[in-house]
Amino acid sequence: MRYAIFLIASVLLMAPVNAAVTPELDARASLDVVQRWIYNYRAKPDYAHVPAAVRVLFHAQTFKEPENAGIYLGFIAGAIGSNPSKAEQLVTSMFPVAPEDEWVIVRAIAYSGLSDWRYLLRKVAPRMPGRKVMIDSYLAGKLPTLAEIPLEETKPGMFDKIRGVFTKNPFAKDDKKLKMIQTFAGNQDLLDTLWGYYFATGSHVPVLRIMQMLPWSKSRDTVDKLSIGSMARYTLASYAVRDTGLREFLRSELATQPEAIKVPLGEVVEAADTVQLTAVRKDALAAVEELKVKGSDARRNLDFWGQVGVGAVALGCVSAAALGQVAIGIPCVIGGSASQGLLSFWEKQQ
Repeated sequence: MRYAIFLIASVLLMAPVNAAVTPELDARASLDVVQRWIYNYRAKPDYAHVPAAVRVLFHAQTFKEPENAGIYLGFIAGAIGSNPSKAEQLVTSMFPVAPEDEWVIVRAIAYSGLSDWRYLLRKVAPRMPGRKVMIDSYLAGKLPTLAEIPLEETKPGMFDKIRGVFTKNPFAKDDKKLKMIQTFAGNQDLLDTLWGYYFATGSHVPVLRIMQMLPWSKSRDTVDKLSIGSMARYTLASYAVRDTGLREFLRSELATQPEAIKVPLGEVVEAADTVQLTAVRKDALAAVEELKVKGSDARRNLDFWGQVGVGAVALGCVSAAALGQVAIGIPCVIGGSASQGLLSFWEKQQ
């Protein structure tokens, strides 16, 4: 797992949010100056200098590795979406762009939240012929906008899986194998992107989305979800330490959020109020390490059922096994050597 977001957070948190925006910002500014400028932008928006900041980001090759460029992508998207009347002018000012970086403009427009983002994307498409496939995919809805990306992939329930045994066409193509489902649970860079959008707009919409990931900080499902949930918890606390407005917003949400979010959110607010960030970071790293050593809750449950030995534990278990569909999401215990074989098969499907 990558922990780049911790490093980015430490850089951006070096300057207080109320610091003056650098008036000399231009394409010759250093990346460090632009990083500070981005973090302070929401306190004093400086829309006129956004093109210069973007040129610095391109020149510094910050988009060379897309998975590590989420904050910058989110900032550009937020800048485009924050001023609809000047969005086209802003996007046009970013050209010319190196062919390998054109994807940034395409995705930033799609992620901008503009009501007419498709119109803007079509208008600038002729300037990026090498990104036609990507542009067409967004326009056709094959690639999701930032608001359309789900937190995690919806898993079918037990009865849905059993129903699929009888209704699925064995000759049909498996769409899951043909495309990757993009989710926040499987992409750490999307968390960064939400923060970048917040820096550009000061909007609480991306913050609310980040808060929805907090229950994962208590999860023992997968290392990915635990890591991203822990990073959501850590970054919320980190930025709230120096951002009074953010801290007050998080505190105001405590009374309305469901228990699964309220508990870790309360920890975030307390850590921000008392500036106990080290404890939050250590807790996150310890939780990830424990999960790696002990395995997921599903694996721990599997160990438990493996010791039970005899008895069917769920309706449809035996019939599913007879149909060769043991991997329906439950550990089927039938007894004897057969049970061990089924458990082993089920484990491999996780």
